[in-house]
Amino acid sequence: MEFLYDYGLFLAKTITFVVAVIAIIVAITAAAIKQKPKKGELDITDLSQQFEQVEDEITHALLSKEQLKAKEKEDKKLAKEKAKEEKKTGKNEDDDKPRLFVIDFHGSIDAKEVSSLREEITAILSVATKEDEVFVRLESGGGMVHGYGLASSQLDRLRQNEIPLTVSVDKVAASGGYMMACVANKIISAPFAILGSIGVIAQVPNFHKLLKKNDVDFEQFTAGEFKRTVTMFGENTEKGKEKFREELEETHILFKDFVSEHRPSLDVKKVATGEHWFGIKALELGLVDKIQTSDDYLQSSSKSHNIVAIKYVVHKSLTEKFSKAASLSITNVFGKLWQSSRIFPS
Repeated sequence: MEFLYDYGLFLAKTITFVVAVIAIIVAITAAAIKQKPKKGELDITDLSQQFEQVEDEITHALLSKEQLKAKEKEDKKLAKEKAKEEKKTGKNEDDDKPRLFVIDFHGSIDAKEVSSLREEITAILSVATKEDEVFVRLESGGGMVHGYGLASSQLDRLRQNEIPLTVSVDKVAASGGYMMACVANKIISAPFAILGSIGVIAQVPNFHKLLKKNDVDFEQFTAGEFKRTVTMFGENTEKGKEKFREELEETHILFKDFVSEHRPSLDVKKVATGEHWFGIKALELGLVDKIQTSDDYLQSSSKSHNIVAIKYVVHKSLTEKFSKAASLSITNVFGKLWQSSRIFPS
């Protein structure tokens, strides 16, 4: 018993120390974020060059010494002819190729990634022409209406400027994710990717009965009959719940109209049931245009396009990096304490 008492005292002191450290880190981080706004920059990667390097490496690995020597000789000859032609015409062969701009969007519930997306779209629109193309590798299960509405509007900026847009879904584009995908001129999908879920959902826990059982009153004051339709702690009326359902239905109608506008050939009544489908079935329903992975699409385009990946990166400050490292360390400490505490009987 004395050992358990000592151990409990040690555990309490450790937890107190850890909580104090967390409080200091949070205070420092908050001050740093308040003082210095986050700044980002564009990270541009030449994917065409990467494809060429991979091809060269594989070729060199497969050829014999004699074959490799012959190939190098042929490559030098072609390079000289190319250089001669470029000098004569004053044009580079690659300059005539249209560009394929690649964007990645991995959406969270609140679609906070839209802040980077808007920067990427703005950068592309500053240089893209109607001969170029934008390729979005999209992965999202949806989330908040206003967040994904804004993300869809960002992609729609490309359509408004007549820049061809292709969206690729390798894993999932459901609900708000599909709202984004439907903006594209063309949607491609992997065979087992999940698409659809054209519907709206809202879930609100209610603790009114629990509070009432424990004689706890909940007071809420509003101005406007429907300022608050349903609540987590008060008693929800049938009138309030009906109004809430009306709002959900209005949102669903907006969602269906948006999909119909961008994919007029789609039978929206058939697919706007909230269901989702795998890529193969989605193709039959008209939710996508082709079964193909993003890797296949990029590789097949590597000969005809100059492929460039665009990513807006926000660099973390030293304080944020320290805070994250400290948080991980603290998590490890708690994990070890929890594991060691399980050794002793309760």
